[in-house]
Amino acid sequence: MKKKLLAVTLATLTVLGVTGCSNKGAAQETPKGSENKEIKLTYKDKEYTVPGADAKLVITGSLESLEDALLLGVKPMGAMTVGGDFPDMFKTITGDSKAIGEKTQPNVETILSLKPDLILGSSKFPEETLEKLNKIAPTVPVSHIATDWEANLILMGQLSGKEDKAKEIIADYKKDASEAKAKLGETLKGKKVLTARIRAGNIAIYPANIFLNTVLYSDLGLEVPEPVAAAKAQENISLEKLSELNPDYIFLQFSKDENADKPKALEELESNPIWKNLNAVKSGKVFVNVVDPLAQGGTAWSKTEFLKAAISKLSE
Repeated sequence: MKKKLLAVTLATLTVLGVTGCSNKGAAQETPKGSENKEIKLTYKDKEYTVPGADAKLVITGSLESLEDALLLGVKPMGAMTVGGDFPDMFKTITGDSKAIGEKTQPNVETILSLKPDLILGSSKFPEETLEKLNKIAPTVPVSHIATDWEANLILMGQLSGKEDKAKEIIADYKKDASEAKAKLGETLKGKKVLTARIRAGNIAIYPANIFLNTVLYSDLGLEVPEPVAAAKAQENISLEKLSELNPDYIFLQFSKDENADKPKALEELESNPIWKNLNAVKSGKVFVNVVDPLAQGGTAWSKTEFLKAAISKLSE
């Protein structure tokens, strides 16, 4: 009887030992593909160690990053709003996103509650804002400068595992722009082409390397109008000065969000006698909102969409 009891006890201990070892191994094993491996990358001459492609991403302050996300189909868990809502142009990627404050006013408490792995902020943010965000998760201040459009898109590609797609988009854009430049060069020689934006009821123009201007003057090689060449930053231009320039083509952007206090600014401009006497107006060469009025201009999405529109309109 004692021998039988000893045998049963030993057998039980053996089973428990095997089970214990088995459970220990399961606890240590990470399911394949579930690990969010960190990656090292260099952006704007600074090195970052960030989560990989499955990272929980928050975008705040940088509409440029939202445009890159739109182009690559990246859906952030949290994103900024404009006027309390996600702009229509981003609805395909923000359907499940949590609102985390306006462009210049990120809601730190809301961002903290989301427990993101990574935050894409803006180079326009003051240092104290970036410090607060960095305490929540690694934060990359994304450049708002138009000439950084390639680096910005590559960054989004690296963070989302879509770097090859980002490079393909850049290559395709350069090819299309080069072909268009060759096609339109002679046709538009001597023609004055201007981009402008109505903001707070005023007509704003930009230097040649800012906003949508990089497409016209750098990529398509069009002549830079004198007021654009002289501009140092966003500048308001009077109708009288615009009349002196007398453009042959005008690409005009108007957003209600940027003209909340003067919602009829576009209508008032179009009814002004000086405006009506411009060459571009008289010949039907004024094109309003050929891209979404909230488009930042110096991003891969803005450039791609505006290039298509510019080729179409300038070929008419």
